Amino acid sequence: MAQATITEHGEHEPTTTGLNHRKMLMWAFLGSDCMFFGSLIATYLVYKNKSLAGPIPEDVFSILLTSVSTFVLLMSSMSMVLAYAALTRGRMKTFRIWLASTIIMGATFVGFQVFEFHAFVNHEVVVECDHINPADLTPVELEVSAGCVDGVHEVEKVVGLTPKTNLFGSTFFTLTGFHGAHVTLGLIWLTSLFLLSFKKGMVTPEKNLDVDLAALYWHFVDVVWIIIFTVVYLFGVFPGF
Repeated sequence: MAQATITEHGEHEPTTTGLNHRKMLMWAFLGSDCMFFGSLIATYLVYKNKSLAGPIPEDVFSILLTSVSTFVLLMSSMSMVLAYAALTRGRMKTFRIWLASTIIMGATFVGFQVFEFHAFVNHEVVVECDHINPADLTPVELEVSAGCVDGVHEVEKVVGLTPKTNLFGSTFFTLTGFHGAHVTLGLIWLTSLFLLSFKKGMVTPEKNLDVDLAALYWHFVDVVWIIIFTVVYLFGVFPGF
């Protein structure tokens, strides 16, 4: 009877690998997702610096803003570890607190990304005509500076970045957009677990595999973002980094 109960919960069902089938499937999915993101990152790198027109990374990126959102996402990974640890110890109230913290921080990261996308689409270039040094201007600023004629002291122009603007825009929005979609899916998953934890018998220490799988997925999207942040943002603004 005890063995039947354990099997029903799916925590220790006998397998040739010694791992639960659901966990094996999750690892297989994450492996395929690694190849998916690997292909997107490789495509971004292949077309890097191939855009014929701006904006380019150094025109639109704000490393400070993205660093803050990256820190928030990494902290959500830590709170996910604490939530799982609390669940395995049977501390349901603590589990809910840490899980809610993970959800809030994940939603904050998505909010940062939405704000960043909006800023990119409405990116405005300002050139002061009285202090122009062509050698210090980016390609977009140089283009905008063409409006500096006699009597004009400052030129402003909206030069937005969208997936249709150039190769950089297409590869950037595709890569970061798919990652944002993965984070959003994770938030839906974690929110479902949080709500189910209030129903008796749905989320318990004995059924911790449900949370374990969600934690694996959440850590995966965090690791992928570290790679994206380094390759896209840091290498984009600091080529010699």
